[in-house]
Amino acid sequence: MRPLEGVFVLDFSTLLPGPLATLLLAEAGAEVVKVEPPGRGEEMRGHAPKWGRDSASFALLNRGKRSIALDLKDAAERSRLAPLLQRADVIVEQFRPGVMERLGLDYASVAKLNPMVVYCSISGYGQTGRKRDVAAHDLNYIGDAGLLALSMGDPSRPVLPPALMADIAGGAYPAALNILLALEERRRTGRGRHLDVAMADNLFPLMFWAIGCGLVAGDWPDNGMGYLTGGSPRYALYPTKDGRMLAAAPLEQKFWETFCELIGLESELRDDGKNPAATKARVAAIIASETAETWRSRFAGKDCCCSIVARLGDAFSDPHYAARGVLDYALANPEGAIMPALPLPLDGAFRASPAAAIASPALGADNETYLRGARRPT
Repeated sequence: MRPLEGVFVLDFSTLLPGPLATLLLAEAGAEVVKVEPPGRGEEMRGHAPKWGRDSASFALLNRGKRSIALDLKDAAERSRLAPLLQRADVIVEQFRPGVMERLGLDYASVAKLNPMVVYCSISGYGQTGRKRDVAAHDLNYIGDAGLLALSMGDPSRPVLPPALMADIAGGAYPAALNILLALEERRRTGRGRHLDVAMADNLFPLMFWAIGCGLVAGDWPDNGMGYLTGGSPRYALYPTKDGRMLAAAPLEQKFWETFCELIGLESELRDDGKNPAATKARVAAIIASETAETWRSRFAGKDCCCSIVARLGDAFSDPHYAARGVLDYALANPEGAIMPALPLPLDGAFRASPAAAIASPALGADNETYLRGARRPT
């Protein structure tokens, strides 16, 4: 039995933060029902590339969930949700603050029907505060929190982050964590609660080292100047002769000494505290003189925390991940096609057996199951 079997989740969220949070709950056994607008469904269904009728992204984020299609702007349609609201253990919504209140589906309204509900609101800047109504996306959140300024490339060639950090690390993961804490609290107290998950707020733990530098030493790191964001030769990306990239992270002294020996760095440059820029420039020149395969071979079996940056396709064929079972879980779409499911940070003991492919839901496929007997609009 999976740990969240018997937990019923009503999911009003779209795109990435909420759907990823409820995917984690679904994979752990929760019954998750998406509430989507009729017609085209939630926006992620229409993204490219398509995998069958819907997008690959939608399928990856909604494995094992159910879907009902309802027009939330129609009061008669909304009334059909009443039995599900009363039954729900968890509700997740991701609208702008105030939208659910206008629909009569906010926490205060739902709690009158179901005082034990754990109601999670995910938004960019939170349900309160001066920025609560500001329209923004991931890039804006990490920019406002100071995270982007730590490492955004040269001004002439700015670099976009390779991950949606606010959506995932600031939204989805904190939402899942706080939902689980609230369910445990409810088990002890019998009361639900409203969770206010603000993606921008939750980015600060990602910068713990930079915050320490600023608050204690008064040294707020500038773009590319922090110890972990380009200011040290011990934590950097170095291009190889054939255009690949070496990820070098020999932070500790023992790793640094091994690294210096393996690349043949001159002794006068090995004390990188004297002139970090000069040391880094020389290391870059040495790494650029040989191919990625040469460096891969030279570092193999040596403790120096160095590796060649893998392309995403290569990572999917890496025997390490295959042996770990990372890609063992299978995803199906409503048309019957199968591909690997999205790898998730859940212990395999909490998930269903990887043997069977689990499908993402077709739009409104579960209306009959969940809305049978509910009053229909006249």
